[in-house]
Amino acid sequence: MTGVRDRVALVTGAGSPEGIGFATARLLLAAGAKVAITSTTSRIFDRLENLGGGADTIFAKPADLTKAVEVEELCLAIASRLGPVDILINNAGMVQESRDEPPVQFADMTAESWNYGIDINLTTAFLTTRAVLPGMIGRNYGRIVFMSSVTGPVTGISGSSVYSAAKAGLLGLTRTLAIEAGANNVTVNSIGPGWIETGSSSESEIVAGRHTPVGRPGKPDEIGHVAVFLASEEASYLTGQLIVVDGGNTIQEYKADS
Repeated sequence: MTGVRDRVALVTGAGSPEGIGFATARLLLAAGAKVAITSTTSRIFDRLENLGGGADTIFAKPADLTKAVEVEELCLAIASRLGPVDILINNAGMVQESRDEPPVQFADMTAESWNYGIDINLTTAFLTTRAVLPGMIGRNYGRIVFMSSVTGPVTGISGSSVYSAAKAGLLGLTRTLAIEAGANNVTVNSIGPGWIETGSSSESEIVAGRHTPVGRPGKPDEIGHVAVFLASEEASYLTGQLIVVDGGNTIQEYKADS
């Protein structure tokens, strides 16, 4: 598959060395794409060093993607260094390095926590997509991938109401944008990861992953490979879809005792 070669890809939420964003960026780079990465903190420059590559193939810049002005500045910087964005992997969300948001029942949730959860999981994707979509339409080419979840679109977890709402919102956004941009050779899809072992995974999440039909939690690369395919020219007739990658967890009713 060579369908991302020389395309400019932006991967958000790529700050963790053990995360889905960084794995996706590494796989895109290996497939021949020019890759820009971002996260909220300067640790993104550590990921830039990890990836290697030349100044004409990789770029990193920290940005708060909940702020429209920083998103615009990021996209302008990418265009100046690598070219306009052809591929957008909206991976930012779930957790931020500087803030801990423990699970909370909806009845006890504050407006501040709700707004924060929507901002990092849904508003970030809205702002980055809004920044790059007009250019994709104008050039008659684009690939947009939202990192949704099985939580929200397919299943629910007690204490995760805002996360579920935001991730379900990404799927709704996926379907509408696929209709609006399809005639301009822009595809829009979502990935629904299940239990994936990352640097932020809790022990209970790891245990849950062991009770999937596959018998283990997934790896970030296993999500990254799906993202690279959806970002490719070969995926040109696949749009408006949620691709569930969960080791078969959501197809089984009975799960082993944990």
